[in-house]
Amino acid sequence: MRKVFTLLVSLLLAVTAASTLAQEGKGVVLKADKLVAEPFADAKQVGAVAKGDAVVILKKSGGWFQIKGAGAPGWVRMLSVRRGEAAKGNAAKDVAALSTGRAGTGQIVSTTGVRGLGEEDLKAARYDENELKKAESFRVSKTDAQAFAQKAGLQVQTVNHLAVK
Repeated sequence: MRKVFTLLVSLLLAVTAASTLAQEGKGVVLKADKLVAEPFADAKQVGAVAKGDAVVILKKSGGWFQIKGAGAPGWVRMLSVRRGEAAKGNAAKDVAALSTGRAGTGQIVSTTGVRGLGEEDLKAARYDENELKKAESFRVSKTDAQAFAQKAGLQVQTVNHLAVK
C-alpha cells in the first residue's frame, strides 16, 4: 500500500513541477482550432488558428495553452499545438501521438490526470518536501472514506495488488 501511495505522490509531484515550470516556448498548430478568451470550452471566441501556424506558448493551464500567433493572444486546446518549431513530418502522426499518449521512438504510454505532460516535463520534475506534505494533508481515515462511499452509493470492489519486485 505504501508503494502505491509513493507512486501516486510521485505522479502528483511531477504534475506540480510541470505546472510550475516556465511554459513559454515555440509551438506549431497541428489542427485548426478556435482561440478563446479563457481556458474553458465555453469561453468567448477571440480568434482562430490554422494548421501549421507558428505560435509562442505563453502559459499552460490544465489542458490548455495560452498562445500568441499573428493576432491577439488566446487560449487553445493543448492537443491542437505541438511544442517546438515546425518541422517536416507527418502532422497526422503528431496528432495521433498526442491523442494516444504515445510519444518518442519507444512508443511508451503513460497516463496522467491531464494530458500534455511530456517527457521533458517528467524529467524536470524534482522532489519537493512541501508538496509531499501538502499531498499527505489530503489523507482521510478509513472510516471517513467508508462514510463518503456509503453516502455516494459506491459499491465495494476488491482489486488484487500488483506484485512488486
